[in-house]
Amino acid sequence: MKKTPSTNHIPVMRNVAVHMLGCRSEGLYVDGTLGGGGYTEAILEASTPGGRLLAIDLDEAAVERARSRFESQIARLSLHRANFADIGLVLREAGWPRVDGVVLDLGVSSFQLDDPRRGFSFRADGPLDMRMDLTLTQTAADLVNRLPEKELARMITELGEERWARRIAHAIVTQRKSIPFQRTLQLAELVQMVVPRTADSRRIHPATRTFQALRLAVNRELDSLKRFLGEIIGWLAPGGRLVIVAFHSLEDRMVKEHFKMWAKPCRCPRGFPSCDCEGPLVRLLTKRALRPSEHEVASNPRARSARLRAVERLSEAVA
Repeated sequence: MKKTPSTNHIPVMRNVAVHMLGCRSEGLYVDGTLGGGGYTEAILEASTPGGRLLAIDLDEAAVERARSRFESQIARLSLHRANFADIGLVLREAGWPRVDGVVLDLGVSSFQLDDPRRGFSFRADGPLDMRMDLTLTQTAADLVNRLPEKELARMITELGEERWARRIAHAIVTQRKSIPFQRTLQLAELVQMVVPRTADSRRIHPATRTFQALRLAVNRELDSLKRFLGEIIGWLAPGGRLVIVAFHSLEDRMVKEHFKMWAKPCRCPRGFPSCDCEGPLVRLLTKRALRPSEHEVASNPRARSARLRAVERLSEAVA
């Protein structure tokens, strides 16, 4: 029997994220990572009856699902297939001068992870793809089969934070000489063979970090986050809030550093002759990252690595 993709999408820390947004009627909000529509649904509910929401996703399938699911609320919802990194362009095209709240749920959606045809999962066989945007030309298989061994090891080390990256890269390069990598289980089984078993092996599959590194590289996710953080502060209205849920330590670190910088009274480079910063840009709503509850992790194991951070805009922004 052919397996169909799961529709059991569970948005991580949904109630906390929407509470942090402080949604109100007549507010303008952005869900930068539409995915399965969990945050979109909650924001529409919390901002009823007059709040408006602009939802973005790279994946055309996510946009089409939302178009059908939220058909009755389409007057309050604007759907866009785009990268959240292009938030400024999307808002300009929509004619929105500023926003009262933005939420990002970084990483792969449950719909993408549960569909073997998308190639994100190391537990189900499928093409080694991992593209969130299917118009991209480079897949995970392309990286695995073409990168030199040193570059492959560096990518798995830096993006996957995998201590056995050199061993994994060497095994990949050795095997691909005779059999190129095309399938997810083909790669997952190789990684499982070369990574030593540890106490974490029962909790975390040995291929987790390698697949994570490939996904981040294929979709250039860190670059997208950096571009987004470089622009979004200018689009938040006074009192507007930004909430980001990250699952990867590199993403969370980038968010944390930007939030701390925005909260400083002076953001001038060291040695700058005079300061015209006029005080902090934001107030930190989370001095430390919030974590999912034990109950949420028990019901949704994918939530275990989530970190939520939030800020509130203090002064007027110029987009």
